[in-house]
Amino acid sequence: MQLGELAGLKPAKRMREVFGDALLDLCRRNEKVVVLDGDLSSTTRAHGVRDEFPERFFNIGIAESNMIGMASGLASCGLIPFATSIASFILANGYDQLRVSVAVAGINVKIIGSHGGITLGKDGPTAMAPEDLALVGGLPTFTILVPGDPATMHWAVHAAAEHVGPVYIRSSRVAMPHIYSVDEPSDRFEIGKANVVRAGNDVTLVGCGLMVAAALDAAVLLAEEGIEARVVDLHTIRPLDQETIARAARETGAIVTAEEHLLHGGVGANVARIVAQTHPVPIRFVGLNDTYTDSGEPEALLEKYGLTSQDIARAARAAINAK
Repeated sequence: MQLGELAGLKPAKRMREVFGDALLDLCRRNEKVVVLDGDLSSTTRAHGVRDEFPERFFNIGIAESNMIGMASGLASCGLIPFATSIASFILANGYDQLRVSVAVAGINVKIIGSHGGITLGKDGPTAMAPEDLALVGGLPTFTILVPGDPATMHWAVHAAAEHVGPVYIRSSRVAMPHIYSVDEPSDRFEIGKANVVRAGNDVTLVGCGLMVAAALDAAVLLAEEGIEARVVDLHTIRPLDQETIARAARETGAIVTAEEHLLHGGVGANVARIVAQTHPVPIRFVGLNDTYTDSGEPEALLEKYGLTSQDIARAARAAINAK
């Protein structure tokens, strides 16, 4: 069964393709945008900018630390640099420069971490990035965006360019179904404002990235049992929408978080902090325990490591029973 099929979502589109299209559209609209590449433009899909605007595209090679330093310099000159690579490469290899040259001074650099999470599949754990949100979360001036469908990816790229300050966007190799219509206005996406994509008062399912569609599928499974689950698309990890989270805790009395990321340092920990401070309720967590994963097909990995709609529904039942 395809992700989002139970929820009746429209067919999926590969997120890296959407990112590439959105980046090229942005470059056509804003001449200050430049792109830096770690010799992976065909993988991240930034190659469209290379072909149409070669004077605004810089292939730095396999030298992520240098790429971040150059992006910082370009931003200091008034340009808007988008530094693109696989998430595990750009964060692990360029972390010192991200901290010192970008985060500490709040430089206006945008980082695109492609192939986030574990669903790049057969490339294996060395290329996977199940810890990217925790790494960027350790850089307090970074805004963190995790689009969960094609429309939010497009909106996130444009919103990142408009936002002044460091931004991290997680991209993905896999296809994600359409949660929003491409015809909806872009104000459907606001940095720091989560979207309630399904109403319900028995439990709240908080997802980011591909886990939003999985949460919508889980809500259908729960509805068959008479449980009405609210689903929240937490596309912004920093700043977190504390108001929406607190209201969900107060109105539904139980919360489940779902993320394609390690539980340690991930979305669930941050949501739990807000719930504990505002309206404590039972909360359960769907994500990766302290492990790196095997190589394999994305669907098989999600099933093996407990990141499916069935796992979310199971966690929801446990949270409700703990009320």
